[in-house]
Amino acid sequence: MDGFVLPTIDFDLYMRDKTTLAAINESKKTANALRDYGALLVKNSGVKADDNSRFLDLIEDYFAQPLEAKLKDARPDVGFQVGVTPEFTEEPKCHRDIDCQKLISQIPEENRPLPTSGPDPKWRFFWRIGEIPEETKYPQLNADPVIPEAFKDIWPAIMNEWGSQMHRVVLGVAEMASVGFGMLADELPELTKNGPHLLAPTGSDLDKYGVLGTIFAGFHYDLNFLTIHGKSRFPGLHIWPRNGGVKIQVRVPDGHLLVQAGKQFEWITGGEVKAGYHEVVVTEDTIKAIEDAKNTRSDRPLWRISSTFFLHVASDKILQPLEPFKPNLSLYPPIFAGDQVKHELGLIELMK
Repeated sequence: MDGFVLPTIDFDLYMRDKTTLAAINESKKTANALRDYGALLVKNSGVKADDNSRFLDLIEDYFAQPLEAKLKDARPDVGFQVGVTPEFTEEPKCHRDIDCQKLISQIPEENRPLPTSGPDPKWRFFWRIGEIPEETKYPQLNADPVIPEAFKDIWPAIMNEWGSQMHRVVLGVAEMASVGFGMLADELPELTKNGPHLLAPTGSDLDKYGVLGTIFAGFHYDLNFLTIHGKSRFPGLHIWPRNGGVKIQVRVPDGHLLVQAGKQFEWITGGEVKAGYHEVVVTEDTIKAIEDAKNTRSDRPLWRISSTFFLHVASDKILQPLEPFKPNLSLYPPIFAGDQVKHELGLIELMK
């Protein structure tokens, strides 16, 4: 279903006056979109396209550095939860997850994800956004940030500016979801206070891997609470709403952001909202964007950058189904968010 458009919520309308009937309706629309699709688009004039562009330029320049320069920023001792993750390090969970393999087998063949056989050929950089808790049982998940040497004069300002904008919007979406599900407005945002939130751009080398059918990110869900994306310069994202059998190529219109539910959101709703599966591959549209970039931006590094932010539940808070959701404790038993994250990181080969 190429060109499918997800439900769009009007973030600005809600923020102008949260008490109006129109704002409440937008909140219900938010909850319904997360329940029905696991994803939605956010119409938001407060996020600046110029800041996203400046951020993408910075990350392109970063990943275009020599290998040796980038590897200095890797922190495998903390599960790569800050700094850079090299290509061919992160492995799609479905390689070893029986439930995921079963899910794939139930999807009609024409809508199945592309088969993968090894780690993803993508780089990633994790930059912490927000306060680091003074005390935590999970110091690996709340490590100090890494500042790349070649960009030390500009890196914090550009990353914090863009990351803070994404954080503000996705927190607002969490608030709208709270209201839409009949909860107190601050109930879901409060779970994320002092969480290990990450501005998390991926980088894929289009000169090396920009071939039709290349899989940059194999079929997976996000382990965190909510994920928000700015617009990438190169398409290729596919999602499967509600883990269903329909494969959708997502197009993020100008002036919009994409939000997806992660595993932590699934956990606190007892499975009423499902973490959305997705993949990133080189499509015909990606190839066209590559050719356009070669013609119009020939002086720039040819890398596909995802403008991604991960909102997390605080590591020391308990994940469990909340009211008004059914307490499905057999599938979603109480667990510290930090333990849930460490378990998931082990499954994708980032934390031993």
